[in-house]
Amino acid sequence: MSAFISRRRTGLLAATTAALAAFSLTACQDNPAPRDEGAGAPASSQTAQSGGGTADGTTDGAKSGGGAQGSVPSGETGDAAGARTRGAEPGAPAPTSTAANGGSQQKNGRVTCTGANTKVTAKKVARPLNHMLITVTNTGSRSCDLYSYPAVQFGEAQSVPPVFEESKPQSVLGLAPGESGYAGVRLSAADGSGSGGHTEKTLAVSFFDARGNGVGPVAHPSLPGTGVHIDDSLRVTYWLSSAEDALEY
Repeated sequence: MSAFISRRRTGLLAATTAALAAFSLTACQDNPAPRDEGAGAPASSQTAQSGGGTADGTTDGAKSGGGAQGSVPSGETGDAAGARTRGAEPGAPAPTSTAANGGSQQKNGRVTCTGANTKVTAKKVARPLNHMLITVTNTGSRSCDLYSYPAVQFGEAQSVPPVFEESKPQSVLGLAPGESGYAGVRLSAADGSGSGGHTEKTLAVSFFDARGNGVGPVAHPSLPGTGVHIDDSLRVTYWLSSAEDALEY
């Protein structure tokens, strides 16, 4: 009887042990241990996750420029990378400026009138009193544009005189080859009310471009041998299409 009970206990213990082993195996399969992706993860994967630079120090293009890659492709120049992040194909031409040669070349092929493509003269007139007429003639082969007004400097002056704002024309004055434009200069007050009067014997005439920047070269028209008398009422007109209009102010 005791032998029978011993064998029965042994069989029950073996069955219990087998059941526990099967249960442990199933639990391991359903709940795998987390995989360590620290030091063993590829460098490119770590860079994409952190948003930083690659191992060689290049910038993460996907973060900064919306690119598909996490770094600038090897061998791609900065310009090409910039074009790619802007949506342009690498190698596409960069935008070009519409101005060249110091602003004298315009988009439409016309040029700015300067001392290089014009002849400039300055002549004192009898009427109105104390006035001078500046004449600019296009001596070039292309049409040129006269912008704003002449920046005149008598002698060693460090500034240019004010302009008669009421003389401003409605449009820019363009000169075909051989055509002339004009500007009037009030040298001094006719009634003697001006102050600081003195005589100057040299004159420089500078030009402006479409952006209001000075462009060269500067013209140096001759003055009468005795010079001209100027005072602090010195003023100029805008460039105008006729001498009569220029001398109205």
